[in-house]
Amino acid sequence: MKKFYLITTSILMVVSTLVAIPASSAAEKGWRYWGYFQAAPSANVWSEAMTGPTVPMADGSVEGWVFTFSGGSVTQAAQPRVKPSFAKICGKTAAIEGSKQVALVVDFGRRVLTPKGEKVQKTITKCVNVAKASTGFDVLGAVVKVRTSAGGFVCGFNGYPAKECGVEISTPTSLIPKK
Repeated sequence: MKKFYLITTSILMVVSTLVAIPASSAAEKGWRYWGYFQAAPSANVWSEAMTGPTVPMADGSVEGWVFTFSGGSVTQAAQPRVKPSFAKICGKTAAIEGSKQVALVVDFGRRVLTPKGEKVQKTITKCVNVAKASTGFDVLGAVVKVRTSAGGFVCGFNGYPAKECGVEISTPTSLIPKK
């Protein structure tokens, strides 16, 4: 009987190592997408936009977009790497009477997030004069060519990324917080 238990225990141990997958070997997943941020007039820090870009923004505000990642242990989307400074971005651009001025930052993200076969584009910072009723999408469209999905999800700017739209990927190891 002792031999039976020894063989049964050995078989169970082998089977459990074949069936059980350690949590550390499971790939962490998340989403690669265009994140949308805003800074109110006179603010010098980014805030994640609580609305989509279809709402008007104030004269003197800063709109920010960044190709980013979140999911798994990376719970916060990276902010644009350029500080939201209306004065610095729009300081030399003349305002047009009857319009509003908005600063725009488009950060094409970190190299580690670049889709295979593509190259990260240079960050765009531009001052835009738009009609008073303009939305964040109007400001963006005045500077870059925007590609959206059929459902209206923002997919790409100036051809980056070329094809994907908010895809799930394995978390790049360089983005996983150190313990």
